[in-house]
Amino acid sequence: MDNVHLVPEEEEDDLYTGYNDYNPTFDGEDLHNDEGFQQAVRTSHGRRPPMTAKYPGTAIGGRPIGTAYGSRMPVGTAMGRPMTGAVQDGAARPMTAVRAAGYSSSIARGSVFDPLGQSKGPAPPLETRNEDTPEEKIKILEKKVNDLIEESCLAHARGDLQLSLEKAKEAGRKERALVRQREQTGTADHINLDLTYSVLFNLANQYANNDMYTEALNTYQVIVKNKMFSNAGRLKVNMANIYFKQKNYTKAIKFYRMALDQISNAHNAMRIKIMQNIGVVFIHMGQYSDAITSFEYIMSENPNIKTGFNLILCYYAIGDRERMKKAFQKLICVPLGIDDDDKYIPPNDDPHANMVIEAIKNDKLHQMERERKALAEKYIMTSAKFIAPAIESSFAAGFDWCVDMVKGSQYVELANDLEINKAITYLRQRDFRQAEAVETLKMFEKKDSRVKSAAATNLSFLYFLEKDYDQADRYAELAMSADRYNPAALVNKGNTEFVKEDYEKAAEFYKEALHNDSSCTEALYNLGLTYKRLGRLEEALDCFLKLHAILRNSAQVMYQLANLYEMLEDPHQAIEWLMQLTSVTPTDAQVLAKLGDLYDNEGDKSQAFQYYYESYRYFPSNISVIEWLGAYYIDTQFCEKAIQYFERATLIQPTQVKWQLMVASCYRRSGNYQKALETYKDIHRKFPENVECLRFLVRLCTDMGLKEVQDYATKLKKVEKMKEIREQRVRSGRDSSARGRREGSAGSDSGQSNHGTSAKGERLSVKLKTLPGSNEPYEASTQQEIDASYVDPLGPQMQGPKTAARKRTEEDEFADEELGDDLLPE
Repeated sequence: MDNVHLVPEEEEDDLYTGYNDYNPTFDGEDLHNDEGFQQAVRTSHGRRPPMTAKYPGTAIGGRPIGTAYGSRMPVGTAMGRPMTGAVQDGAARPMTAVRAAGYSSSIARGSVFDPLGQSKGPAPPLETRNEDTPEEKIKILEKKVNDLIEESCLAHARGDLQLSLEKAKEAGRKERALVRQREQTGTADHINLDLTYSVLFNLANQYANNDMYTEALNTYQVIVKNKMFSNAGRLKVNMANIYFKQKNYTKAIKFYRMALDQISNAHNAMRIKIMQNIGVVFIHMGQYSDAITSFEYIMSENPNIKTGFNLILCYYAIGDRERMKKAFQKLICVPLGIDDDDKYIPPNDDPHANMVIEAIKNDKLHQMERERKALAEKYIMTSAKFIAPAIESSFAAGFDWCVDMVKGSQYVELANDLEINKAITYLRQRDFRQAEAVETLKMFEKKDSRVKSAAATNLSFLYFLEKDYDQADRYAELAMSADRYNPAALVNKGNTEFVKEDYEKAAEFYKEALHNDSSCTEALYNLGLTYKRLGRLEEALDCFLKLHAILRNSAQVMYQLANLYEMLEDPHQAIEWLMQLTSVTPTDAQVLAKLGDLYDNEGDKSQAFQYYYESYRYFPSNISVIEWLGAYYIDTQFCEKAIQYFERATLIQPTQVKWQLMVASCYRRSGNYQKALETYKDIHRKFPENVECLRFLVRLCTDMGLKEVQDYATKLKKVEKMKEIREQRVRSGRDSSARGRREGSAGSDSGQSNHGTSAKGERLSVKLKTLPGSNEPYEASTQQEIDASYVDPLGPQMQGPKTAARKRTEEDEFADEELGDDLLPE
């Protein structure tokens, strides 16, 4: 107590008194000479473990308490230890309370301060985990199962359904091994039910995705029947979906209703979706009244576009006109829950707002809003089109009622589109001259640019089909001026340039249409045709190859590719493309005949015969095919089989004498002279001036020793003499006309005009060569008709569903082959 200084009571009460007083107990400079401290070190007090100091107010421990006099007295208790620095029984003890800060009585003076013990070297390495314990093995196996489930889901997201199923099965095997391991270690109570549920649920999903419906249903049954899985009854919706895919509609209804019973009213959105599925199943079953009940409940509780559309379909199926109208009014009143487009119009005076709007203008949310709005407009347009004839006495009146209803709704912009669709409906009904359709389209000329462009595009299409190319060009220009980025208008403008033979300009318009819309297949197709007309075959081939990548099953594109490869003198590639074409149109006789022609040119007679025969089987009226088959049997010394083909040709072209002569020749070659004689006599009665028939009659009668030989010989001489006289007259006429042309050419002052007349005469003579003679039938054809199956279609198109280009007729192709570029497609 000698070192403790007490403040006398008579001093004034100063709160700050004593803070500057120095307590010699804390002086560590002269501890070696401090007898009290040394005595404490040598006694048991220095070796006793320190007691934790307690705060005042507890049962143990003592702590200096500051008094109003500024002094701090150590308060001792029965169980507490003396405070550091206090002297007890006349002996001082060391300062142990500060040892944690790095102070120690054993450290010599001048030693380095090292509270973290860094001078002792690096810490020993951590102990390695012992993976041999059962608990560690179970944790590792659980992690593997979770990883397999994740890999299965990722494989399904990539579209690799087989791999996702394999991973799901492997996860199931490892999860069962995990359960067995827990049972062996006696920790079955700690089985992870969530992991078991995840494994079974993923496995059932992957079975369903791979169309293994029986296995999927069995797996779902395992989950549903296990009472330890909470809310497993909802999976009956998935089971009902599988029954629906299997067209087991009765069981699908049953399971949908079971799932509906197990879902509380708190999950109203889920209940609405299940009821919508029930209604769809009733539609497939033909029970429209039950479907109407479900859909009406949904439209009263939580209306949506799809349900409203399905409700209109059901009313249409039962023919309820008034309820169709009410359902259509409900459909156009369904709220979409999307923002107005005005929200995305940036203000000019706020750059920060402009940046925000620019960022959200095309984000995922705005894309979803646009898709939802486009889907709603599609359902409304479709509903209006199929209920219009049913709700009123005429299609026009019904459509007008729908337009009036739409004008008073939130879909005001759809009214113009409905009017255009009304006109397009007339066009699709091939009622091209319908005055109302034309007037409907023309009234949009003064509307806004988008509607004007669509109407003008359809008018251009209409006039193009009527071959009024001037009006088609005018409205194509109008559509382009209203909307230069309208690909349909650019295609129609290119078509009008195509018929004017300005192929370079047509190609420019097709290219611009493709630049505005790379998916415009009509522009790409017509561009390929334009390059083909210009003789740029490689560029045309590139266009059609790109088009084939878009339209994988287009027969016209495949034929164009085959035709281009044939023009490029690559028959093997042409055959390959035609083979692909036969897989799309296996009954196209022209394609089969073309394959036969290519194989015949390659020298493969057996393959050529196979395709020619198939072509004849599907279309037994192609003269070129009949002629090839008959010649094939004659070459192979089967004249009897050739007779049926030439008889077929005789029926097709009864005024063509050569087919009847071929029939008689086949009889003669096969040794049936009597039948040959009768056939020649029949031919002579029909064609008494045919020299070949009379020659064969004279030869047969001579060989058979018949009396009629002299009569036929006399007739043969007369016919030959008449033929000579006719040929002399023709030669004399040609000589006189040639002299007249030479005299006219000598007296002409302009060589250019004569050149034009000569060219015109050449074209006329070429054209006469293409037509049958006076004694030939108009059914005569050439080998070139085979190429006319899908050659050079030229397609004007409508706004809306784009129409494919039309197919060239055989007459067009025949004329083009003979006259080159002088004739155009119709």
